[in-house]
Amino acid sequence: MTSKPRRTAIRSDDAAVGEPPTGPFDARLAGAIAALALVVRAVHLFQIKSAPFFSVLMGDSRSYDTWAQQIAAGDWIGHDVFYQAPLYPYFLGTIYTLFGHDVMAVRVVQAILGSVAAVLVAHATFRLFGRGAALCAGVMAALYPTSIFFDGLLQKTALDGFLTSVALWIISGIVVRTSRWSRWLGLGIVIGALSLTRENALLLAVLLAGWAVWPGLGKASAGSLVSGAAFVAGLALLLMPVAIRNYAVGGGFYLTTSQFGPNLYLGNNARTDGTAGALIAGRGSAEYERQDATEIAERAAGKTLTPGEVSEYWTSQATAFIVSQPGPWLRLIARKTALFWNAYEAFDTESQEWHADYSWLLRMLGHVGHFGILVPLAAAGVWITWADRRRLLVFYVVMAAYSASVIAFFIYARYRYPIVPFLLLFAAPAMVSLPSFVRARSARELAPLGALVAVLLVFTNWPVLATEDTRAVSEHNLGATYQSDGRIDEAMAAYTRALAINPTFGPAHVSLGNALMRQGRTELAITHFQQALVATPQSAEVQTNLGIALMSVGRTAEGVAALKRAVALAPSSIEPHLALGEALPEIGDADGARMALARAVGLDPTRPDTQRAFGRLLIEQHRPAEAIEHLQFAAQRAPSAEVHNELGIALATSGRVNDAIVEFRRALALDGSMAEARRNLEAATADAARTR
Repeated sequence: MTSKPRRTAIRSDDAAVGEPPTGPFDARLAGAIAALALVVRAVHLFQIKSAPFFSVLMGDSRSYDTWAQQIAAGDWIGHDVFYQAPLYPYFLGTIYTLFGHDVMAVRVVQAILGSVAAVLVAHATFRLFGRGAALCAGVMAALYPTSIFFDGLLQKTALDGFLTSVALWIISGIVVRTSRWSRWLGLGIVIGALSLTRENALLLAVLLAGWAVWPGLGKASAGSLVSGAAFVAGLALLLMPVAIRNYAVGGGFYLTTSQFGPNLYLGNNARTDGTAGALIAGRGSAEYERQDATEIAERAAGKTLTPGEVSEYWTSQATAFIVSQPGPWLRLIARKTALFWNAYEAFDTESQEWHADYSWLLRMLGHVGHFGILVPLAAAGVWITWADRRRLLVFYVVMAAYSASVIAFFIYARYRYPIVPFLLLFAAPAMVSLPSFVRARSARELAPLGALVAVLLVFTNWPVLATEDTRAVSEHNLGATYQSDGRIDEAMAAYTRALAINPTFGPAHVSLGNALMRQGRTELAITHFQQALVATPQSAEVQTNLGIALMSVGRTAEGVAALKRAVALAPSSIEPHLALGEALPEIGDADGARMALARAVGLDPTRPDTQRAFGRLLIEQHRPAEAIEHLQFAAQRAPSAEVHNELGIALATSGRVNDAIVEFRRALALDGSMAEARRNLEAATADAARTR
């Protein structure tokens, strides 16, 4: 921390980047930047209001919305250790409490926060580089397309951008002014809040605490110790209530959430491409994350685990990959580094390009202001301001640490977005002073800077991730959301739009095929499954779906062949074994059917559907005594009239007539119109009477 303002060492003929200002930030400039940012966000919202995705919440947005509604309904404490970062759902819950369940109100509030963030970036730049750079930074922040995109989503990324901008503003104040404990307290509060939206920000908390206590890597003084204490106090104000709440509901110490281990594994395993993927294929959405992580860990451990133990299990899995395969892991780190700094905005649910189809503003700005341009500009700004590097060191460290904290896990655009305000801080002086910087130097002096910018332009814009059309993927995700809500016709329309964009997009063919199966249009579904196989011939899921469809229309030999291919492709997947076990009796292969279903049960003994299928098969093969245990498990985990009736049949056939009567009565209690259960009850009651 610097004791008083001083002249920067930047050499420039441009007054916009020279002596840091001593006067206040121009209110008219701040107002103009805020107005510009708010207007463009309002225009964007108006343009996407008629889009099909505007009123449909997908992926994490849906999860946050559901959680926020529970909070607004009065459940402010909750019941489990936080698995997802909690600040954004509470932010939403507060808005819903004030305005009702109104997602437009959320978007308006986020647009306002985005406008304030643009002003804060401009003010921070003003403190360090002057008015001209401040104007440039503010305009870039107001018009940065990814900021506009995220401010229009129900995603915590909008809050991330705002909090990072506040942190940048406070840090700039500490750098250029005499440090006060109140600034450090505020910075601690903001970093604590950021840690409750992005847990990897805890690394920044450690580094900034060190900066407070040992400024300039010098000795700690009484003043710096006060600064450090104030910063830690600010952190504690935000984090300790969460830790106490987690301890109260979970009985363990969790400073923010319990998802460290699963997240570490998702970004560090032999199958990942640098983005997250899912623990179980096809179950990458937020609603499945905790459930799948817990069930897989508990199955491996053979016992019930605490959230902390689940996290430890997945941490050990990631560590095992890193230790056993250091070469592939290092290549993965290199790939994630390239992805982090790449122009491509990697997404997991809905893409910026898809939204740009409905927003000419977003589409236009996306061509001129993307990440692949911002990074080279920021690098040029660092070069131009390098003479002042001692004072600016903290900004370099924050950017390096934050990027490393994301690369350690996995890459999505929303995870790297918090670094954008810091890049804007350095891009602005490059934009303003580059002409005078170039005029004042010879070609030989400028060659290294030119080479750096050229290399970064190529590096950041090189196609690293082999991606399918982002709009097709987004349309498919919209269709999946419709289908989960039972809106089949709208889902099929979305899948059809996805295929119109990319006719070879396999997942859309699969989903459309599944929807057609539900409508009884099996032959057309088979056509889509076959087209999906053209794109993904090694997909066990597609082979399984195709096999089931073929079996349902009597094409038994083809169906069994497809299911056998699925089992060969994914020997550890339950669905192919389950489907094959139910299909093989059709061709008289009783032993093969029993082996397939036994394998399905062995892969996951906790699944009631596989247990029931195995029990039903054993009844058909005249082995009722063996069927009882499997059907009892299924009846306990997923009770239905059908499974209780099947359990009654197994019991009656095994001579346990009185127990069978109980099960038939349970079946009728669940479905009084079930004629088969009524006939079975009558027969069992008659048998019991004869044996008395």
